[in-house]
Amino acid sequence: MAVGSQTIGIDDHNVRDSFTVVREKNPDGIVLANVSAGVNPDIALEAIEMIGADGLQLHFNVPQELAMPEGDRNFKGTLKNIETIVSKSNVPIIAKEVGFGFSANSVNKLYNSGINIFDIGGKGGTNFINIEDQRKGMFMGELDDWGIPTACSLAEIVDLNYPIQIIASGGIRTAYDAAKALAIGADLVGIASPFLKILLQQGVDELSSFVDSNIYKLKAVTLMTGAKNIKEIKTKPVIITKDTAEWLSLRGVDPYQWSKK
Repeated sequence: MAVGSQTIGIDDHNVRDSFTVVREKNPDGIVLANVSAGVNPDIALEAIEMIGADGLQLHFNVPQELAMPEGDRNFKGTLKNIETIVSKSNVPIIAKEVGFGFSANSVNKLYNSGINIFDIGGKGGTNFINIEDQRKGMFMGELDDWGIPTACSLAEIVDLNYPIQIIASGGIRTAYDAAKALAIGADLVGIASPFLKILLQQGVDELSSFVDSNIYKLKAVTLMTGAKNIKEIKTKPVIITKDTAEWLSLRGVDPYQWSKK
């Protein structure tokens, strides 16, 4: 599980328990800390220590910041800052988009700065520009469609063929969505909204049943493709059509490569 931005917990110790509870309730699980990619490296290390994190997400949310009346406007030096955080951290660093997707160009720059794990956070899930619109943000509804769709971002990054790990997130809602992302080349998938809605609206027992059901369906899809496991599903062909295929073609990525596996 990844927590949200810990900046508030660093600035206000009275709310730290809303982060530390994750490790308290899940002492043996994988827990990821989260701060802005532009944060002071010492604060990044403090975020890791706060929850005994196994990894650190550095989030990239430039569109959201620009939509916020009180948001950041200066992003100079971010890549250099990332290099410093990577050099000081004793846990893996993950570049995390928050709903607008990474392009291949961005991943190339981040990879050269020392990042080799990417959570693509593509368009299709939570829309932080829209959220800021509800707070009377700077964009006033004009840029709600901004971003790279998750499938396009994933395929662009896979096509780089870098020695990296890719987490597909952003609109992943079903086991079938997860299976397709894994087949395209993701190593992991991230899901939040469906779990949270069921937890809040129907309770813990229904959430547990939903998780079990999705694990079963993911196993079923894997079996139906003739794959023995998640690793092997990556070897199965995927047919990419319509808008996604057009996007990739215009970006110089051959969508047919997935159908020829």
